[in-house]
Amino acid sequence: MAVPISNVTRRVVYAASGTGPYNFTFEILANTDIAVYRDDSLLTLTTDYTVTINTNGTGYVTLAATPTGATQIAIVGNRTIQRTTDFVTGGDFFANTVNDEMDQQTIFAQQNAEGLGRALIAPQTDPTTINMTLPRATLRAGKTLAFDSNGNPSLGDTLGTNRGNWASGVLYYVRDIVKDTSNNNIWQCITQHTSSGSQPINTNTDSAKWSLLVDAASATSSASAAASSASAAATSASNASSSASAASTSASNAASSASSAASSASSASSAQTAAEAARDQTLAVYDSFDDRYLGSKTSDPSVDNDGNALVAGALYFNSVSGIMKLYTGTAWVAAYVQGVAASINFTPAGGVAASNVQTAIEEVDSEKLAKASNLSDLANTATARTNLGVAIGVNVQAYDANNAVTNVAQSFTAAQRGAISALTDGATITANFALANNFSVTLGGNRTLANPTNQTAGQSGAITITQDGTGSRTLAYGSNWKFSNGSAPVLTTTANAVDVLVYFVESASRITARLVSDVR
Repeated sequence: MAVPISNVTRRVVYAASGTGPYNFTFEILANTDIAVYRDDSLLTLTTDYTVTINTNGTGYVTLAATPTGATQIAIVGNRTIQRTTDFVTGGDFFANTVNDEMDQQTIFAQQNAEGLGRALIAPQTDPTTINMTLPRATLRAGKTLAFDSNGNPSLGDTLGTNRGNWASGVLYYVRDIVKDTSNNNIWQCITQHTSSGSQPINTNTDSAKWSLLVDAASATSSASAAASSASAAATSASNASSSASAASTSASNAASSASSAASSASSASSAQTAAEAARDQTLAVYDSFDDRYLGSKTSDPSVDNDGNALVAGALYFNSVSGIMKLYTGTAWVAAYVQGVAASINFTPAGGVAASNVQTAIEEVDSEKLAKASNLSDLANTATARTNLGVAIGVNVQAYDANNAVTNVAQSFTAAQRGAISALTDGATITANFALANNFSVTLGGNRTLANPTNQTAGQSGAITITQDGTGSRTLAYGSNWKFSNGSAPVLTTTANAVDVLVYFVESASRITARLVSDVR
């Protein structure tokens, strides 16, 4: 079938959308003159698709099934380059045969032009001395493509890989990544060399040939300093608590002495002796008692023994009237009267119902705390907790020497590990750094790894990124993610491929990260 061959590109690419039809505008002579691709997979004629050819040689492709999960359909001219006719001297020379042959030759030329258009070629304005031939496969394997000073292809640096722990006497290539086991720092090789000397790398003679990726040593030092500060603060708080407890004990002793002095003052003479003895004893342990018992005076004092303002409850013995007096806060009154306690009437206050001293004393005595409920005399700790209304595991925590606390340096005798938190796949993936250090996600499409929530300086970990069964998924990054040379890494696009994104949080707005590609 002879048809005019138009000046068009013999390739067309569509976004995958149903079974078709997918039109092509270049002319073909047979349905075998094209190749059809679903993403990177070559489809089979009849089994996967059919071809309909129009009268002008163009046509369309119809898929046998909906291309679920595919992103594009490509149709490419693919006529087998061969000659099936042969003109002999004196033989027939038919126009239709010549037209078919000329159409075929034109198609071959267009197919070659389309393929060359996708090749790496030098511009027509380059010098005629340019040689675009690549180095041999055995020489260029595992290396980058570079160009020499003349612009010709040459061997570049060997592709770097994760080399594990640094060691002396090893040939390291540019972009190799190693771990310094002396301080856990992560380094990247920037100059090819054979290592020598010892760790740490930052003091090694070859330190200029490395670039620091993760400064784990500084992070560890900062954490240790913070822990030391916290420990010092806890020690200071404990010392302050001990001092407060000692002061409280002294105050309790002083109050007991004052109570004993007041109770024993049945007469002016005995009260004076007891008060003076109590004063002498109290002065030795707690100076504040001197501000409450002022001793013997001939008249009501206006200030205490230190010249300070009087406090309510202060006592002194009036040597003129022969009675003990009490300061109410505004005036001095007699602290007691002589007579039998049962015959001394008073106005009840608080929870006391009796109207005379003797009955009031008996009432208070009958309601005092029983010894069985007195925690200072109780040997049974379970009963003591019941009396206090507390229960272990409900409102108090039992003591356990194996519990670790966050503000003290720890020496663990067993392995410590955190759970791997599965991230939710979606157009935008947001990790919550408060949940875990390590995460995982399987990509079902082209995604963006957004800035995480609860981003706190000092956190580090890894995110395992897996391609789904289709593959070719891409990943963009939020503004807080920072990479070497400012270039975001590209994921391995093979179906089910696994990449690992290692990260360290510098601050609330910066995350240093490195992609370990194609982990197998």
